[in-house]
Amino acid sequence: MVQPAPPSTASYTTIDGEHRHEVEIKRSRFITVLRRVETEEAARELVAGLRKEFHDARHHCSAFILGPDRRVQRSNDDGEPSGTAGIPMLEALAKRETAPGVTDLSDVAAVVVRYFGGILLGAGGLVRAYSDSVSQALSGARLIRREHLQLFSVPAGHAAAGRLENELRGAGVQVLGTDYLSNEARIQVALPDSPETVAGFRERLAALTGGGPGPVPSGSRWVDRG
Repeated sequence: MVQPAPPSTASYTTIDGEHRHEVEIKRSRFITVLRRVETEEAARELVAGLRKEFHDARHHCSAFILGPDRRVQRSNDDGEPSGTAGIPMLEALAKRETAPGVTDLSDVAAVVVRYFGGILLGAGGLVRAYSDSVSQALSGARLIRREHLQLFSVPAGHAAAGRLENELRGAGVQVLGTDYLSNEARIQVALPDSPETVAGFRERLAALTGGGPGPVPSGSRWVDRG
């Protein structure tokens, strides 16, 4: 298992949907399929589907990384010499920089389908072929930033809710909307999941409301940032 530097669990990078790339090396065809997945079952379904689609290929090698902390990492050589396919593919995923010095790609499965062309590549050649196939496919895939948000409900009087909502938006806070109840309004906001951001928001809210009611936690969620 590859053990890169641990990423932040409040955000990470994945890919958008599915991407395919093909390259020929010494008459062998290497067809790489990348797909965004969130479970081991989904990753294995991708492998099973490609075995049916490319039923006459000799190898369907795979690797995947799952979770915000990238804790789940698996690879399979599928009949290639041990260590020449799955692990190089996994390393290509794990070590891919999504920003300068940042390696946080996750929720991605890679399958490389190989049609043998009759020329042996040798262990070193196979390692390079499988690693390069995944790296080249990643270069053409659209990356998406995933961010974990903390959700809060901000109580406010009916008369003050509109003004407070506008002030929060003006301060750069993501306002999801306002619920008007019989006795009060509740402004729904989403904040990046970091103690510093939440503490700063509490301070700003207190200043805007003159020490009024503080925000009430209302859950969390992951969002795509494009």
